Amino acid sequence: MPAETLNRDAIRIDLSGDWLLASTDNSHALTIALPGDVHSALEQAGIIPDPYAGRNEADVQWVAQKDWVLERTVVIDADDLDGCWYLDFESIDTIATAFVNDRLVLQAENCFRRYRPDVSSALVVGENRIRIVLQSSIAEGARRQAAQPFYVPYHEGNSPIANGNLLRKPQCHFGWDWNIAIAPLGIYGSLALRRLETARIEHVTTRQLWLADSSVDLQVTVTLFAGEPGIVPVHFELDGLRERLDCAVAAGETRITHVFTVAEPRLWWPAGGGEQALSVLNVELPDESVTRQIGFRTIELVTDKDEAGSRFAFRINGRDIFCRGANWIPADALMSRVTPRGVADLLQSAIDANMNMIRVWGGGFYEPDWFYDLCDRLGLLVWQDFMFACNLYPSTPDFLDNVAAEVDYQVKRLSSHPSIALWCGDNELVGALTWFEESRKDRDRYLVSYDRLNRTVETAMKAACPEAIWWPSSPSVGYLNFGDAWHADGAGDMHYWSVWHENKSFDNYRAVRPRFCSEFGFQSYTSMPIVRQFAEARDLNIASPVMEAHQKNAGGNERIAGTMFRYFRFPRDFPSFVYLSQIQQGLAIRTAVDYWRSLKPHCMGTLYWQLNDTWPVASWSSLDYGGNWKAMHYMARRFFQPVAVAAIPSADGKEVIFSMVNDTAEAVTIELETFLVSLDGERRPLVAAAGACSPDHATTLVAVATGEIPEGALLFWSFEASNGMRGEGHHVQGTYKALDLSPSGLTVETVPLPDGAFDVIIAASGLALHVMVEADIEGRYSDNAFDLTAGETKSIRFTPKVPLPAGIVPSFSAYDLESCQGKG
Repeated sequence: MPAETLNRDAIRIDLSGDWLLASTDNSHALTIALPGDVHSALEQAGIIPDPYAGRNEADVQWVAQKDWVLERTVVIDADDLDGCWYLDFESIDTIATAFVNDRLVLQAENCFRRYRPDVSSALVVGENRIRIVLQSSIAEGARRQAAQPFYVPYHEGNSPIANGNLLRKPQCHFGWDWNIAIAPLGIYGSLALRRLETARIEHVTTRQLWLADSSVDLQVTVTLFAGEPGIVPVHFELDGLRERLDCAVAAGETRITHVFTVAEPRLWWPAGGGEQALSVLNVELPDESVTRQIGFRTIELVTDKDEAGSRFAFRINGRDIFCRGANWIPADALMSRVTPRGVADLLQSAIDANMNMIRVWGGGFYEPDWFYDLCDRLGLLVWQDFMFACNLYPSTPDFLDNVAAEVDYQVKRLSSHPSIALWCGDNELVGALTWFEESRKDRDRYLVSYDRLNRTVETAMKAACPEAIWWPSSPSVGYLNFGDAWHADGAGDMHYWSVWHENKSFDNYRAVRPRFCSEFGFQSYTSMPIVRQFAEARDLNIASPVMEAHQKNAGGNERIAGTMFRYFRFPRDFPSFVYLSQIQQGLAIRTAVDYWRSLKPHCMGTLYWQLNDTWPVASWSSLDYGGNWKAMHYMARRFFQPVAVAAIPSADGKEVIFSMVNDTAEAVTIELETFLVSLDGERRPLVAAAGACSPDHATTLVAVATGEIPEGALLFWSFEASNGMRGEGHHVQGTYKALDLSPSGLTVETVPLPDGAFDVIIAASGLALHVMVEADIEGRYSDNAFDLTAGETKSIRFTPKVPLPAGIVPSFSAYDLESCQGKG
C-alpha cells in the first residue's frame, strides 16, 4: 500500500486499511482490510463462499489450518526517526510473530492482551516493511497439548476443532453448540506505529471513596510509561473542571493519582431504577488523551446468611435490585462483520425488553470499550466473565503468567465503567471437572490445576482493582466451594438446564428455587426471513442437511420436536414448525421467569440463555442473527416488565395463583380482571381483584380455584398498575394440543405510512392464541406474539430494517395456534 495514503500525525501512523495477505505456502494472495479477519478477506476476494450459507462451513475450515502473512510498508522521514518507536496492537488473534524489516519484534500468544513492542532499533529512514505471521491456532493447539505435563481435556461436543483450550483465544471460535466452527484469525481493534515522546498512557483507573456527607472522592490513577526519565504535563479534567500536574517520570512505569471531590454526585442507576447520570473524565498528555465515562454509584454483592442459606443480590446505591436479563455472546462469529451500530441495536433491544443486566459469557471476547460505554448509557449492568468456559485449562507457569497479564490489562481497562457489576472467574469449569474421564479418574490433580488457575485470576483481578466484586465461577455456591452448584437452591448462582438437556416439562422450572439463575434456556429455530438467507426452497425441512448444519446442539432438533408434540398438535408446514418452535421457547422461559420472580427476595435475578446469535442458527437466542426479535423477545418485554402479574398453578393443581411483582422503588396498586374464554373465542368475566404491592416486593394478588374453570375454557386476564404499567395473558389447564379450537379466522390488512413504516391490522373472528405476524423481509414490530378473542382487532406498526422503495409493500403472514395446525 502506498505510504502517502496512511493516516499519520507527528507521532502516530495509523496502520488500519489495506494490507497484503498471503498464505505461507503461497497458494493464495490477496488484500485484507485491517482491522479484520482472514475468512472475511477471502470471502470478499471470492476465494471462499459465504461461510454462513448452506453447508459451506465444511468448505472453509481449511483456512484455519494454514499460516497467513500480512504485509505493508510505511515511510519514515529522517526528521521523525529519532526517538523510541513502538507498534500498538489492541488485539491479535492469536498466535503471531511480527517483524519490522525482517527483524523479529513481537511474539504474541493472547487475543485478550494489548501488545506494544519497541521497534526503534528495527526502523530505517525511508521505507519500512511490517510483516505479521498469523499461525494456525489448530496446529499450535495440538503442539501445546503435546507439551503439557498431563492431558488437558476439552469439550468435544462444543469444540469440534480440538485443543482450543490450550490457547488464550475465544473458545467459541472452535465451535460451540450454537456457533460455526472455523477458528477465525486476524487483527482487531486499533493498530498503529507510534513514536514515544516523553511518556505514554498505559492505564487510567478510578476509585470512588464515598464520604459520610454523601460526597465522593474520585481517585484517578494514570500509569505512564517512559523510555527515560523526564517531566510531562498531565491534565486531569472532570466535567469541565481541569487541573494540570507537571509530573516527573522514571524509565518504565510511573503511577500518578489525582483526586476530584464531588460534593453532590448525581447517581448512576441501572435501567428502570433511576437516571443513568454520567460524568466525563479526561486524562491528557501533550500528544495523547484517554476519556472515561464515570457513573457515581455504590455496588455490593449481598451474600448474607438467611433461613434458606445465603442471599445473592446486587445492592446498587443502597437498594437491592432484581436483575432481569440475558447472556451475551459475541455479536458475530467473524469480527469483520461486527459494527458498533449493530451491537447498539442488540443492546437497545435488551433495554426495550425491560432488561437491566447482561452477562458477558466466558467463551467469547472481553468486548471493546465502546460496548461498555453503551451499557453505561443504557443502564445495563454487566456480569463480566473472564474468558474461560466449559473446558479444563493448563496450569503451567507460562500459561498462568499469560493469564495474569491478560487479567491485569482487562480489569484496568474496564473497571471504571459503572455498568460493570461483577467479575466472574469462569463459566462452568467446576462442573467440567466431572465431564471428562481423565478428571473423574484423577480429580485431585485436575482440581488442584483448576484452583491454581482460578486463584491466578482472582489475585490478578484484586491487584488491578481491589474494590471490584469477585465471584469464583458460574455456577457457584460460593468462595472455595468446588461442589455441584447446578441445582443449589440455598446459595450462589444457578445454571438450570434440566428442561432443555434432560427433556423435562416446562413445569419442572417450578421444581427449583434459585437465589440467582444466571443460565437457563430453551431452543427455537431462527425466523423465516433469516432461514431464507442460508437455505434454498428445497432445504425447508427440519431434517434437511442444510437445516441440520445450522443446528449445533446434538439432539436439538429432536428435543424441539419432542417438546412440540408434548404440548401442541403437529404443525401443517415448515413455516408453522418454525413459528411453533418460537412460541414454545417463549412459553418455557416465561414459565421459569414468572415463578422465580414470584419468589423475590429469595430469588434476585434471572438471566436467560441467550440474547443474541453469532450467525444464523437454531439456538436459545431471543434475537435472530442480525437483531430481529423472535417471539420470545416480545414475550420477554412483557414477563420482564418491572410491574407484572403472572398466573402460576399451585403445586397441587387446585389453584391458579396470580402473583404480582413490583421491581420499582414506589408502591403500586394493581387492578386485575379475569375472564373465561371459550374455544370459539367468546369471553365472560370471572373474578376481579385489586391489591397493593410495596416497593421491590412480590406477593399473591388473588387465587382462582381450578374448579371454577370449566373444561374447554381458558383463563384470560388483564391488569393495570397505578404507575401506568399494564399487561394481559392467558392460562391453559393441561396442554394446548387437547384444545379443539374453532377456526380463528385471522385476517391481515396493511396500511403504508409516509415514514416508510406500515400499520398491520389483524382481526380474528374466533380465538387466536399467540398471534405472530411475519413479513417476508426483516424488520421490527411494535408488538407481536399476542392473543385475540372473537371479534377483536389489533393494529401494530412494522418498520423495515432497510427502507423500501416507494410503492413496495411487504408480504405479511399471521400465524396462530389454530391456523398452524395440520388438519389431516
